[in-house]
Amino acid sequence: MKIVMAIIKPFKLEEVRDALTAIGVHGLTVTEVKGYGRQKGHTEIYRGAEYAVSFLPKIKIEVAVASPQVDKTIEAITGAAKTGQIGDGKIFVINLDHAVRIRTGEADDAAL
Repeated sequence: MKIVMAIIKPFKLEEVRDALTAIGVHGLTVTEVKGYGRQKGHTEIYRGAEYAVSFLPKIKIEVAVASPQVDKTIEAITGAAKTGQIGDGKIFVINLDHAVRIRTGEADDAAL
């Protein structure tokens, strides 16, 4: 089992969710986060004054999937989140040792 974590642009959330649902991934966790990568923020003008925005708003999606589904999950997220512009985001894959569904006590793949 793996956790696929993706940092994406906020306006791409619905497209990514629809793409994941289409491949059979039904559970996901979404968190609003701020950060920066290579673009290192940007400058904006507000009421005539220029100021630097160091951290940009992003969305972090976390999905627990069975190991054979990882490549399909990455392809779905990449296809839905890609704009071709800087700041499209990143995907990280983390090992998941154990999972338990609290309501039923099911474990590991059955809990996903």
